[in-house]
Amino acid sequence: MNETDVVRALAALAQETRLRAFRLLVVAGPEGLTPGQMAETLGTAPTALSFHLKELSHAGLIGCERNGRHLIYRASVSQMNELLGFLTAHCCQGQPCLEVPVTLDCSRC
Repeated sequence: MNETDVVRALAALAQETRLRAFRLLVVAGPEGLTPGQMAETLGTAPTALSFHLKELSHAGLIGCERNGRHLIYRASVSQMNELLGFLTAHCCQGQPCLEVPVTLDCSRC
């Protein structure tokens, strides 16, 4: 992934509805979701969601395939991993990173 791709991906995610839509597709996993399912879950008008899905698609963060009469959108996990890899490639200047303890809030699980 080059810097131009990274900037495009980060720009696409720098909008609340697109970030929420992308995260929703990550949660959905390989099953994906239809635009109708996404619009209902996100509380977004389908026409507005269509615009946001196009932006995420142009950034390479999601893919779409037709299943009969329905479009199924899925997160591109490989692109997400490439983006994360690019952002963390030179973490801690090659030194072992300190592990930060993580506190999980499982009350919503």
